[in-house]
Amino acid sequence: MNYRMIAQLLGKVLCTIAAVLLLPAIICLLYGESPFPFLAVTLMMAACGAVLLRFRPKLQKIYAAEGFVVVGLSWILLSLFGALPFVLSGDIPNYIDAVFETVSGFTTTGASNLPDVEALSRGAVFWRSLTHFLGGMGVLVFIMAVLPMSGSRSIHIMRAEVPGPIVGKLVPSARKTAMLLYGIYIAMTVLEMILLICGGMSVFDSVIHAFGTAGTGGFSSRALSIGYYDSAYIDAVVTIFMILFGVNFNLYYLILLGKGLEALKSEELHWYLGVVVFSAVSIALNLGRAYGDFFHNLRYSFFQVASIISTTGYGTADFNLWPTYSKWLLVLLMFFGACAGSTGGGLKFSRILILGKSIRLELRKQLRPHSVSIERLEGKPIGEATIHSTLVFFACYLFLFFLGTVIVSTDGLDLTTTFTSVVACLSNIGPGLELVGPMGSYIMFSPLSKIVLSLLMLLGRLEIFPILMLFSPRVWKK
Repeated sequence: MNYRMIAQLLGKVLCTIAAVLLLPAIICLLYGESPFPFLAVTLMMAACGAVLLRFRPKLQKIYAAEGFVVVGLSWILLSLFGALPFVLSGDIPNYIDAVFETVSGFTTTGASNLPDVEALSRGAVFWRSLTHFLGGMGVLVFIMAVLPMSGSRSIHIMRAEVPGPIVGKLVPSARKTAMLLYGIYIAMTVLEMILLICGGMSVFDSVIHAFGTAGTGGFSSRALSIGYYDSAYIDAVVTIFMILFGVNFNLYYLILLGKGLEALKSEELHWYLGVVVFSAVSIALNLGRAYGDFFHNLRYSFFQVASIISTTGYGTADFNLWPTYSKWLLVLLMFFGACAGSTGGGLKFSRILILGKSIRLELRKQLRPHSVSIERLEGKPIGEATIHSTLVFFACYLFLFFLGTVIVSTDGLDLTTTFTSVVACLSNIGPGLELVGPMGSYIMFSPLSKIVLSLLMLLGRLEIFPILMLFSPRVWKK
């Protein structure tokens, strides 16, 4: 383990995010609020970062172990530091509550323990949503895009942070790959901002909701979320962009290269869009006359399906009141999540497809033990190592889900609230059912449950292993 390299990279992370904290400080000045909380934390993070930067590694290489450790520690440190402005400003006086809110922001979960978000200062609202934007594509990927990273193997950092079972470079350089990803990400975010402003949303609110959509996080500046605007146009814009941000960003790169037809052949994309359409239509039919007619039902069902499957968590309706089929189909979509290589959470469609194909392969082997069968995904053979790693991930996911449910159940809340709160945090969704529904919050949970749910959010966003590796003694050996 290259400890000096880890220290130096953590120093870069702290100094970069310290500079980013100046943005909410500027927002405070624009709205006549005190920038002190953000400036104080900026100085604190910059000082800690400067100390860590003094470590000079002899070996300028990043291996897999360093990549996982740097990513895991970075996200924990940023969550702990990022909570301080909320505490210092008095917006969230309790530090555990502030950490929960910050972890929820960086992991793009969108679960909130705030009963009234509109009571927050403008600076706090902006910082809360900015964590979504940074966490969506990845904090370390952002730093790779703006700073030269030491070492010739920084792809290990990207693989530890970008969601999906298989992560590769779009171009030979990992840094150029990060720049391309963030370029596409920023362009799509700006386009959504412009469209929301055209729909009558204020500039501030359009920035907040574009950040929430881009990071598939769902933090809003309004207690009623997108439903506050009661606009079919705004619903349509946000629905489309939630679906788009749930797509693998590699496909957008192919489109930029003029290979649009190749991108549209993606098997994962076909399943993702197919499930969205089927779920939205079937829920619209199941809603009956809840919103007047089928087409009005479709407006709300499409928005909510896109919000849940992309793991954004915005709401235009209280789906707690929907029929049982509609509610539990949404819960199933919480497990599915978005595509690999997107900003969404959940198991990812690529893993679901690999699981399905591995089951089919096993059935073939049982029927014809001596035959040789190969399953393919995106036209490429699925190797035994890929199947094995997918099964291990799925097993770890289920174990963490059941363990988290057992611990959170000690709060004595109802089964549906407990069950869906754990799913919503581990899959980085945000809202669940009953008390944690789209009109509820996580305020009623005990400090222990909030710590556990925060840890589940980190495990879900970083796809389990970067956090688990921090607890492995073998990883820390030289």
